[in-house]
Formats: sequence, C-alpha cells, structure tokens
Amino acid sequence: MERRGERGWVEVVCGPMFSGKSEELIRRVTRSRLARVPVQIFKPGLDTRFSLRQVTSHSSLSVEAQPVDSSAALLRAVNKETVVVGVDEGQFFDEELVSVCEALAVAGKQVIVAGLDLDYLGRPFDPIPRLAARSEYVTKMLAVCHRCGAPAAFTQRIVDSDELVVLGATDSYEARCRLCYDPSEPEQTRLEM
Repeated sequence: MERRGERGWVEVVCGPMFSGKSEELIRRVTRSRLARVPVQIFKPGLDTRFSLRQVTSHSSLSVEAQPVDSSAALLRAVNKETVVVGVDEGQFFDEELVSVCEALAVAGKQVIVAGLDLDYLGRPFDPIPRLAARSEYVTKMLAVCHRCGAPAAFTQRIVDSDELVVLGATDSYEARCRLCYDPSEPEQTRLEM
C-alpha cells in the first residue's frame, strides 16, 4: 500500500469574544514548542490591537506571530520544516483559508485556527464555520456573560456601527448569553466595573 505522506489535520478553536480562543491557541502551540516541534504562528495583518507581531490573549498571554494579509500569503510563508501552523483571528482571513488549511493538512501539517464563529449579529462568521465543518477537531469555547454570569456563546457589540469588522475589546464588545444577547440594540449602556 502506498503511503500518502505525513498525517496532518485541522483543529478549529471557536466561540465568542472573551472565551479564551487565543489563549487556547497559545497553549497548544506552546506545548508543541516545548516538545521541540517546529511551529509557526500567523495573524491577520489588520489586527494591531495588542501588538503587530504577537498573538495576545485578553489575559495578556502572548506568543510571537507573523502578520500576513491573505490566506495565500500565509500559505507562501509556511516553512517546509514546520509541523504545527497556528492561525489567530481566522475570521479576518478570506474564504481561501479553508482550502489553504486543507492543503497544509494534506502536506502533513497540524493546523490550529482560532476565531469567531458568529459575527455581532449572530450570523455565521465565515470562513470559521466552513472551516470547522471540514476539520478533524472543533473546540467550541464559551465565555461568561458580562450581564448575568451565565455561559455566553454570543458577542454583543456595545458601540453603534454598521461595519462588520470593528476592532476592539471591552471598549466595543461584551460576551453575552442567549437571554442577554440583543443584536437589535445599536448601542448599549456599558456596565460599571
């Protein structure tokens, strides 16, 4: 029987903002690095919230990352010897991310992508849902509702904007449970901390 190459796969870590997606990505790639497995981490070039060349979690964990402007640029930047490919904020990549991740997996890479699965209106935020459907492993993370403390699967935008992408953190978004989530409110009162 002819071997088809090394075994690669795709893992998706998804959920709302503040659920620990980036933290989980950092944990997984750090474990690989500790085992001396060649790792590369990528992030979209437009995400400059915390750092241009780092993936940083809301809990301040960070790891060096290479910013790229497209899925094609990501594919070109992966070194031949790399075994684990980490991708943060996958929702900010183009639709080609799905085929790029599949090509990397066929080439024997272990691909881990973290990203939002729903946009602020509660709609599937492609390419993450499509990628999750084509991946071997999916981890759905939950946050804690900023309003009531229940498990939160939704990202509530609390600033008035019709743009799909508004970069921000606690100044622009809250995690919400099903009952507290209301995308029809364009701007919401911020809670006092």
